[in-house]
Amino acid sequence: MTELWQKTAREMVDLLAKGEIRPKEAIDAAAERIAATNGAVNAMVTLCLERAYAAAARIETEGHPEQPGPGYLYGLPVSIKDLHHVEGVLCTQGSPIYADHISVESDLEVRTLEANGAIVIGKSNTPEFGAGANTFNEVFGATRNPWDTRMNAGGSSGGAAVNLATGQTWLATGSDLGGSLRIPGAFNSIVGFRPSPGRCPRGTSASLNLFDDMSVVGPMARNVGDVALMLDAMVGQYARDPISLPVPNVPFQAAAQAATPPKRIGWSASMGVAPVEPEVAEICAAAAQSFAALGTAVEEACPDFTGAQKMFQTLRGVSFVGGHRKHMAENRDQLKPEVIWNYEHGLALSIEEVADAKQVRGRLQQNMCDFFETYDLLVTPTVMTPTFPVEIRYLDEVAGVKFDNYVDWLMHTFIVTPTGCPAVSLPCGFTKDGLPVGLQLVAPPRGEAALLAAAAAFEANCDLQWRTPIDPRTK
Repeated sequence: MTELWQKTAREMVDLLAKGEIRPKEAIDAAAERIAATNGAVNAMVTLCLERAYAAAARIETEGHPEQPGPGYLYGLPVSIKDLHHVEGVLCTQGSPIYADHISVESDLEVRTLEANGAIVIGKSNTPEFGAGANTFNEVFGATRNPWDTRMNAGGSSGGAAVNLATGQTWLATGSDLGGSLRIPGAFNSIVGFRPSPGRCPRGTSASLNLFDDMSVVGPMARNVGDVALMLDAMVGQYARDPISLPVPNVPFQAAAQAATPPKRIGWSASMGVAPVEPEVAEICAAAAQSFAALGTAVEEACPDFTGAQKMFQTLRGVSFVGGHRKHMAENRDQLKPEVIWNYEHGLALSIEEVADAKQVRGRLQQNMCDFFETYDLLVTPTVMTPTFPVEIRYLDEVAGVKFDNYVDWLMHTFIVTPTGCPAVSLPCGFTKDGLPVGLQLVAPPRGEAALLAAAAAFEANCDLQWRTPIDPRTK
């Protein structure tokens, strides 16, 4: 069974459902693979094997539901991002402030997954409080990219992406405010899926930022069919998450299995506002044009994103003031500069600036709706650049354009976030140096099914030189 780590999540679930392997064997296979690869990449930062084996024993004793839902996982091990709580397990949020914090209750996403037969095997690394797209922190150190361990893994769900790329787990959770599901997906050649706000429940009973509709949790996997399976396992409606949505009548896996190409897409390398490294633009343009082979009309087109950059920075700053006031008052000396910058940026805002940002957000959402009256998808690069050395915290210049903050190099993803549209990053190629590049597909609001169908059609038509999972490499 040493080859189990190479199987897809759907293959593993099929084996578990038929009783051809036991949940304990799946845990054993994941644990062995983590032991073999984690020293090179530092992706799985907390293991909870005792808890996992206990869950496996319960599943074997109690059996499975008589009519399991479409997202039922039959005891498949998954990883949980270390921003999120698993009862009885260390949850540091990547911060020295919480270096010894043990969660007293699980987040709704974890409860939903466990109710659907998932087994939590461990926690994946994240930057402090998820701030930044290079996964490093003062508690566990840096996560490295398995395609070239000198490089960073992206973030903030970088540990989760590397779990998948190296075969440590078959499915993983992440979260996304500015692109934290999509960016590490692109940097590690796996699938990072940002669902609509409310599609996947979040938080614990102690959560206070309940009506936030920009930060979401979502699924990550090695391929589109597996990410659809994970999405089906994560959906659910709870009173304690007031924006959570009902479980859809048709499973998302059905859309992925249909693999229906879009009729018409709008492609944009720059989205009208963002610089792009020429090699990334060339790779992504070729990938977008490949839709034509599926009968899709491919046109250069994009919604008007004027003002989106400032708007996002404003609303993000407001959220940091709400989330980190206590940390700033009591533990400022333990916070990394990027968290402090976000907080101080938010604190300096005027009420007029916040009101203007909300107006711009509304206009942008309407622009997207206008765009989707003509096009089925917006297609862009996921990130304006390939990954870069892990020692560089963030990029302050790309393609000759200088930035005055640590997040503007993530513009392709973060300007989509406030629209509420679901988006996915798909592997689409490699640079001449062998570094992965991701293609971002964006669908209309609540359009996850159409997005998965299009993504699956693209994936089936995409002939990449390498596939995951891989052994970590140093070039």
